[in-house]
Amino acid sequence: MVTTTPKTTKIVFLGAGSAAFGLSMYRDLFTTTELAGSTLTLVDTNPAALDRMTALARVLNEKGGAGLVIEQTTDRRAALRGAEFVVNSVAIDRNRLWKLDFEVPKKHGIRHTLGENGGPGGLFFTLRTLPLIFDFARDIEELCPDAQFINLSNPESRVVLGLGKYTKVKTLGLCHGVFLARWFVCQILGMLEKDVEVWGAGLNHFQWLMHLRDKATGRDLYPLLREKEKTHDPAFTPLTRRLFHAFGLWPTCSDDHMGEYLPYGWEGGEHGFNFAEDERGRGILNDLMDGVIAGTTPIPDDWTQPSWGERAVQVIAGVLHNQKRFIESGIVYNQGAIPNLPPDLAVEVPLLADAAGVHPISLGPLPDPIAKLLHVQASVQQLAVEAAVHASKDLALQALLIDPVVNSTDAAVKILDELWEANRPYIRPCV
Repeated sequence: MVTTTPKTTKIVFLGAGSAAFGLSMYRDLFTTTELAGSTLTLVDTNPAALDRMTALARVLNEKGGAGLVIEQTTDRRAALRGAEFVVNSVAIDRNRLWKLDFEVPKKHGIRHTLGENGGPGGLFFTLRTLPLIFDFARDIEELCPDAQFINLSNPESRVVLGLGKYTKVKTLGLCHGVFLARWFVCQILGMLEKDVEVWGAGLNHFQWLMHLRDKATGRDLYPLLREKEKTHDPAFTPLTRRLFHAFGLWPTCSDDHMGEYLPYGWEGGEHGFNFAEDERGRGILNDLMDGVIAGTTPIPDDWTQPSWGERAVQVIAGVLHNQKRFIESGIVYNQGAIPNLPPDLAVEVPLLADAAGVHPISLGPLPDPIAKLLHVQASVQQLAVEAAVHASKDLALQALLIDPVVNSTDAAVKILDELWEANRPYIRPCV
């Protein structure tokens, strides 16, 4: 009788000290035995956060019987040797700089929604993040050139675009935005999310649901959505619904995220991210983690169940075991996946993961009016990436001036000067 040894791998998790991303990853890693025997190496530059997340990983690994080997280190290069998968959730001084990304443009008269992936905030998030991401890429090219890099950090589109254009790293971005769009649609349909299937294509946080179907029967649910939407609460996701009326398809993923790319995005709300609530929630979560690690607090039930909408572990298992696993949505370098958007752009489409890697699934061209709308944002993202890659203040100004969210040349110059200075420690050429 022939016996086979279960296939194992090495997964490196950069930014593992992130409580939010870390816990989502853990819920998927430690509620499956598909990766049993594999090594999970946790990496962070914050030793205290890394110690906490490593201790939690060991508790959940034992509880779920996942059979992973858990390592930790603050030495990224040492961790990357021999890695086959590298997952990234790193952010630079996240809340302090993000607050500036939102508040400085607002001070100068820019009406925007979040200041994260679009508008002036999206530009400066790109300028400070890409140099660090390119450091990761150079290490991967040297130490584990065949590894699949899975990015969870914003600005997703700009990270994937930059790496796709300027490196040889196999890059995939993952976001749960399409599932958030499905939640909104299901509130109107009056259906359970598990019974509804969505297929989207477009940009990250700006996909359009090309197909909306009953999962069991394949029935097209768009006619029902159009009928029920007419009488649904008008205060419910109003900006998304206005675009739905105008373009005929449902856009993802929410008024505030999508609104980052539009000059009228503020009509869906311009309150920004709730930093105070986020920091309060992180404190509560850290206390809960400490209790679970110490054994004084029971493990919450949802921590022993797969996460909602995260797909990194599914991608890893699909590639490792050649399972040809369908992944509902991922951000990839376009190269024809959406034929009527530029090839040198990051787009979000469904995927298939198997031993040969990650394969975009093309749903064909977008409707022409939608493609024209996305072309505006495509140009902004391309120029923002060039500004970051070359650490060019001139290109950064141009990126601001073509951004539809920016409504004043004077404001653009003032925002550029102020936020460039705040981000100066992180801005440097990437190539």
